[in-house]
Amino acid sequence: MEISNVTKEYMAKLFSQGMRFDGRKLLEFRDIDLSYDVSNKSEGSARVKIGKTDIIVGVKLYVGEPYPDSPEDGNLICTAELLPMASSKFESGPPAFQAIELGRLVDRAIRESGMIDFSKLSISKDKVWNIYLDIYPINADGNLIDAATLAAVAALKNAKLPKLDEDGKIDYSVRKGSLPLSKETFPISLSFFKLEDSIILDPNAEEEGACESRINFGISKWNKHYMINSCQKVGDLTFSSEELAKIMDIIPDKVEELSEKLKKFL
Repeated sequence: MEISNVTKEYMAKLFSQGMRFDGRKLLEFRDIDLSYDVSNKSEGSARVKIGKTDIIVGVKLYVGEPYPDSPEDGNLICTAELLPMASSKFESGPPAFQAIELGRLVDRAIRESGMIDFSKLSISKDKVWNIYLDIYPINADGNLIDAATLAAVAALKNAKLPKLDEDGKIDYSVRKGSLPLSKETFPISLSFFKLEDSIILDPNAEEEGACESRINFGISKWNKHYMINSCQKVGDLTFSSEELAKIMDIIPDKVEELSEKLKKFL
């Protein structure tokens, strides 16, 4: 979203005073809602709304060959499609950088959290289950990464394995078991956005368009310890060591807050 300099300056002034247009605090998330089984063609699906941001994630399962570097493990493939119906800034055609980035960040947060036991997706010596996560924003009003990660986690927990017969043929009409997921942990994504000297969470599209940098963390919790499993920074504006230290102090409380909201739906 293109933001005028006047709007950007006014927004920076508001942020410096700890205020936002919608009355939230700088580190406050919008209302979160989650629903399941939004697709009858997938093995699991979930829809997450954070404010006006609205995302559907579906899980499809196929039998394939393992990767050469992990011959006994199943695979995870995350893709995102950013359609014009979700935002006027999205265009039809080959995946743009933002779509590729969204899929990779969700993939990395889930993969490195240990949520999925890939070794239990092995079927035989040369056959494994492939998990495809398809991400479809319906309305992109900011903070797609955090919303997509929540929806992906919910869709995985909702997914059921289809029946596989002795000949290796899949019967998608029969679903028999859950995916091999950890009962102890799942990833939470937190994207911190910076405008001048202010740092905010969960921006809407206008706020996100005004911000000058973003740093995203994929975080999980093991045995009461918070683990940063992935990190990516974009934008020209730097984060100082003091700001990063402040973010590290914020992360545990926000992980607990989002985890509790997600657990209400799981």
